[in-house]
Amino acid sequence: MFRFFFLKVIAVGIIFGSFFYKPAFAENYLVIEVAGETSGKIEITLLPELAPLHVERIKALVNKGSYDGVVFHRVIEGFMAQTGDVQFGNSKQFNPDLVGRGGSSLPNLPSEFSDSPFIEGTVGMARSQDPNSANSQFFIMFKPAPHLNNNYTVFGMVSAGMEVLNNIKKGDLKNNGAVNNPDIMKKVYIKK
Repeated sequence: MFRFFFLKVIAVGIIFGSFFYKPAFAENYLVIEVAGETSGKIEITLLPELAPLHVERIKALVNKGSYDGVVFHRVIEGFMAQTGDVQFGNSKQFNPDLVGRGGSSLPNLPSEFSDSPFIEGTVGMARSQDPNSANSQFFIMFKPAPHLNNNYTVFGMVSAGMEVLNNIKKGDLKNNGAVNNPDIMKKVYIKK
C-alpha cells in the first residue's frame, strides 16, 4: 500500500512539475532598447543549446555594459542589421572609418555552426573570412538568407519587436550598407 502511494506521489509530481518547470535557457532573453530615428525594443530568445560559447560571450558583454550606446553600423534593406562593434562603434567614440572592424578585449570564439537556418529574425554572429573569428559583432536578419546557412553561428531568434528591427535606419548600398548617423542600442540587458 505504501509503495503504491509513493509511486502515485512521484507520478503526480512529474506530471504537474512538467507544467511549471522551464529549462533555464528558455528564460533568457536579450533585450535591445533602440534609439535614434527608430525607437522601441527588440527581444531576442537566446539559444545556448545551439551556441553555448556565443551566448556566454553575449551575456558577458551585456553584463559589462559593453553594448550600451553601440550603433547599428551596417544595415542592408531586405538582408540584415549589424551591430556590436564595442571597440569602434560606441556612439560616444564613434569612428566611421573603423567601425565594423573592431571587437572586444576578449579573445575570438571558435565557430559553433548548426543546421538552424538564417530566416527572418535569426540572430547570427559576425566574423571575418576566418570561421573562428567571431568576437562581439552580431547581425539580425530581415529576410531569409540561405547562403549563410552552416557558415555563421546562430545564437538567437527575435521573439518580439520585428517591427522595430524593420524600421532601423538603413545604410547606403553603394557603401556596403554603412549608415550615416545610425540608430543605436541605447541599452542592452538580459531578461529572465
